[in-house]
Amino acid sequence: MIRLAFIGLTMCLGVFAQESGPYKVLKSAKVGGVGGFDYVYADEAGRKLYVARSGNGARIAVFNIDTLEPAGELPGVSAHGAVVSTKSGHGFASSKPVAMFDSKTLAPIKTIDVEGGPDGMLYDAFNDHVYVLSHRAPNATVINASDGAVLGTIDLGGAPEQAASDGKGKIYIDIEDKGNIAVVDARTMKVTAHYDLEGKGGVCAGLAMDVKNQLLFASCRNPQNMVILDAKDGKILTALPIGGGTDGTVFNPKTHEAFSSQGDGTLTIVKEKSPKNFEVEQTLKTMPTAKTLTLDGKTGHLLLIAAEFGAPTAPAQPGGRAGRGQMVPDSFTILVVGK
Repeated sequence: MIRLAFIGLTMCLGVFAQESGPYKVLKSAKVGGVGGFDYVYADEAGRKLYVARSGNGARIAVFNIDTLEPAGELPGVSAHGAVVSTKSGHGFASSKPVAMFDSKTLAPIKTIDVEGGPDGMLYDAFNDHVYVLSHRAPNATVINASDGAVLGTIDLGGAPEQAASDGKGKIYIDIEDKGNIAVVDARTMKVTAHYDLEGKGGVCAGLAMDVKNQLLFASCRNPQNMVILDAKDGKILTALPIGGGTDGTVFNPKTHEAFSSQGDGTLTIVKEKSPKNFEVEQTLKTMPTAKTLTLDGKTGHLLLIAAEFGAPTAPAQPGGRAGRGQMVPDSFTILVVGK
């Protein structure tokens, strides 16, 4: 039986300031709850929002994407993220082992043994496959979404972060520790190329794609740039500055905008004015630690997750960051950004 976590929902409107531009924080829902967090995923068709909580209180928390009211949970699943197949309705969480579930009822189906350390995920509707990404080998495990069978693994040559599909048989994956983007043939599950970012961006943690115009948007931490490439040959078109600590990128094909969420509490919005002309349209203040995001394609809203933390437990080391303090109880928040 699925346990519902009825958590008090607090809405705060118009709290966050932003630079001039079309976007603003429409809603801030302090849903609370314990556990670490990483990725957030919007099931546009099912109207559910999946938030993986790890460690103490591990679970996949599920919310109504329109109201942000709790809609159920998968208890005891410690994962970094989740995805849902648009064909079978099966959901998958990047736990170890991978948890497979029914997205309508949230009932567990089975667990799937995988190697490596499951982290980011991609669902590719092209052939109904799920890609489980890992910083250590094997870098990617491919699962058949219809029955949960492991189809194989892929050596990406480095630590993957985020992936994007062109919907026609090509997968693009940014390799965080190598400063490149791996190109994967979805049919053969083989790497066919690596697109070098040529120092324009490094430690890239976000990747999105304009499928129609065959463009890749890679958000990177050092240098802090969004690098835009031609997906056909990897040619770098431009690099635009973004905020610090990016960990997620999405592209809205309806508005021709790319969004990079950053741990410094900003959201960078890049406008594709044409396939060869791009500009930073707006830098929106969100909330510190809101470094990952997802797009609800139906409404055009961006959903970000964050929490408040106490004073750092240790000073920053050279080239590193200060040790994060304890999470403030019940401070976990879902932000909704839109026009």
